[in-house]
Amino acid sequence: MRKFTWKKWLLATIVFLAVVAIALFISFTWFMNKSKPVIDGELAVNVLEQDVSVTRDDKGVPHIFAQTDADLYRAQGYIQAQDRLFQMDLARRQASGRLSEIIGEATINSDKHFRTFSLRDAAEKSLSAYDPESKQVLEWFAEGVNAFIAEAKEKNTLSYEFALLGYEPEDWSVEDSLTIGKYMAYDLGGNWNALAFRHWALQNFGEDKAKELFMKYPENASSIIEANKENPVAVAGQFQADLLPNEFNGSNNWVVSGEKTASGTPILADDPHLGLSTPSIWYQMHLNSPEQNVSGVIFAGIPGIILGHNDDIAWGVTNVGPDVQDLYIEIPNPDNPTQYRYDGKWEQAEVRDESIKVKDGDTVDFEVVVTRHGPIMTNLAFKDTEPTAQFAMQWTALQPTAELSAILGFNKAKSWNEFEKALEDFKAPAQNFVFASKDGTIAYKANGQIPIRKQGDGQLPVPGDSSDYGWEGFIPWDELPTIINPKEGFIATANNEVIGEEYPYHITNFWAQPYRFERIKEVLAANDSITVEDMMRLQMDQQNLYAREFLPNLLASIKSKNHDGKYAEIIKLLEEWDMIDAKESGAPLVFHTLMVKLQEVLFKDQMPEDMYKLMSGKFNITDQLLRSAYAGDKSIWMEEQGGVDTTVYKAFELTVAQLEDQFGQNVSKWQWGDFHQLTFDHTLGSASPILAAYFNAKKVPIGGSKVTVQAADNDAAGNVDHGASWRFVVDAGDLSSAYHIVGPGQSGHVKSNWYQDQVIDWANGVYHQTFVRKEDIKGKTLLLKAK
Repeated sequence: MRKFTWKKWLLATIVFLAVVAIALFISFTWFMNKSKPVIDGELAVNVLEQDVSVTRDDKGVPHIFAQTDADLYRAQGYIQAQDRLFQMDLARRQASGRLSEIIGEATINSDKHFRTFSLRDAAEKSLSAYDPESKQVLEWFAEGVNAFIAEAKEKNTLSYEFALLGYEPEDWSVEDSLTIGKYMAYDLGGNWNALAFRHWALQNFGEDKAKELFMKYPENASSIIEANKENPVAVAGQFQADLLPNEFNGSNNWVVSGEKTASGTPILADDPHLGLSTPSIWYQMHLNSPEQNVSGVIFAGIPGIILGHNDDIAWGVTNVGPDVQDLYIEIPNPDNPTQYRYDGKWEQAEVRDESIKVKDGDTVDFEVVVTRHGPIMTNLAFKDTEPTAQFAMQWTALQPTAELSAILGFNKAKSWNEFEKALEDFKAPAQNFVFASKDGTIAYKANGQIPIRKQGDGQLPVPGDSSDYGWEGFIPWDELPTIINPKEGFIATANNEVIGEEYPYHITNFWAQPYRFERIKEVLAANDSITVEDMMRLQMDQQNLYAREFLPNLLASIKSKNHDGKYAEIIKLLEEWDMIDAKESGAPLVFHTLMVKLQEVLFKDQMPEDMYKLMSGKFNITDQLLRSAYAGDKSIWMEEQGGVDTTVYKAFELTVAQLEDQFGQNVSKWQWGDFHQLTFDHTLGSASPILAAYFNAKKVPIGGSKVTVQAADNDAAGNVDHGASWRFVVDAGDLSSAYHIVGPGQSGHVKSNWYQDQVIDWANGVYHQTFVRKEDIKGKTLLLKAK
């Protein structure tokens, strides 16, 4: 009897737990599903003047059809908020330095960083640069976002992220959209950290050794070099390098004339390289009104289409990467640290109260001090230090600029002349624009504000206490690099050097490694019957020209030291490599690890950890040292390691030791894809392994690398978290459709079918075709009803 009772109680307990588990599962599913966007049927939207239809196609791309531009932009704001409101809110908070209000102490340093960079302040000042029509578009867009916020609050259907963090979003403002725009200028237009690092290097290595860490050593700039030596600014041990934009933010783009295509009309391709995350940084949309029919991508939180095509033209961008941030060595008044010396007098700086509210904590007092040159950056670097020389930053994006006006102009442009006219308003960040039109024109312009300096070339901080230094304007707009219908029949950029020695103005000395550009040029030059499919294949090309340049010399160095034949199998692996970064190949694993280990051998032990992270251009500098050494020139850095052969062999031994530890000693089983794996992480995934498993996409082994056209840059753990955030190919002869990949997908909602449905597409190069004629668009339609 007792035994029977025990079993009975056990069964009852199991049933009870099962019921509770089912109830919890049902409750959780209901909680997650209640905030899914409504994608069909009808919804009343009280800000609309007339009904608007929104059809989401099989990839979740919303096609918005409105009777007026006013309703078009209101609907765009509403639909973006449906799919991406949490992302939009987080983006405006990050750029404004307001994350701590919802997260707590963990983001105080991030908030200080972005308040010092003054993105919100610059956005608010930029509003004055906009014409009434552009301001009206911003207001219409904000009305649409706020209509959704009000509806979601009323119906208790805000997305789950807000509930998990325990807050509700504020109303959207015009300044919020502009602040997100300024964040993109921050993400794509930074070089201040390189100046800070070189200043530190001059203090710590001496001029000759520091000279080898410059992309091009400044000539006739002895006064600037001496100023850096005589006025040291505390840098090492302070900077938080993890807040810096990714050094490899760039892109590929190209356009081919009809003379070289099978269709006889131009083909354009673009794939901007940014961080890979869930949701995507891009949101794909199609906007249609009687005044425009435009399709492409935009940053969530901004109206219009920044990249894409309309019925007459197509366009794409890559990052120019000019030196648009200068550091000034400011000398504070010992008796009043908010005054700074300028031409023999003390000038009062602007002091902004930027107190930071902290969730579940005390408000943090914080001030941003702004000199005539810009914000004092050393607030980020050290605290409680007696006044000494400090850095202030001048930056083009801190001036009032009106990029949205340019975007709205792109959307309605019908020719190169109209498109180029719109470019006058696109000032920060500077971008390489490529263009194609149905009339056969192909064109290019490196567009944006690029400073002209009184002295120096932007590689070192300059004295801030003298009017002999500073900017004296910008490169004239009509003298920016421009190409129209070149005889080669194509134009390509990949963050490479876009000017020759004859160009009269300084842009930068820090161009991307040339390998992506050289491969694109190699493929385009060899084909006179190019198709859209060829362009898709080229965007997925994994040929490694970096290895083509350096591997023969590296192997010679390794062989010269491998006296006992210990590494014969690995050497053979590299010798037989076809120099394609295929995921199944073991050679890319060895090569790319070796190139990182070379940097570590040369630099890592000679500087503090934060300075090593702050050091931009490590690949470029290492390339320079290797080229010089193999050409027979002396290098202090190489000689300190015993010469180039010894340096390479040290790095090779470290490479093999690391790979054997990670992947075993059976070299035949090593594969690039075992290390190099695609990831699209969600912000909430970093909070715990459980949330990561739920919100993050499953990792996918992939090929490519940071130097291949299929851009796929990885972190130290092998996570591919940077690359082609959007891929786009279009034939200008038929602008009724184009081909896209937006990884990981369109939706920010984990329960949506379009949350991560393009992850495998991204890995394998499977494009979706997006149409712009209403009769060609298939999917579910939502009618937004005017009240």
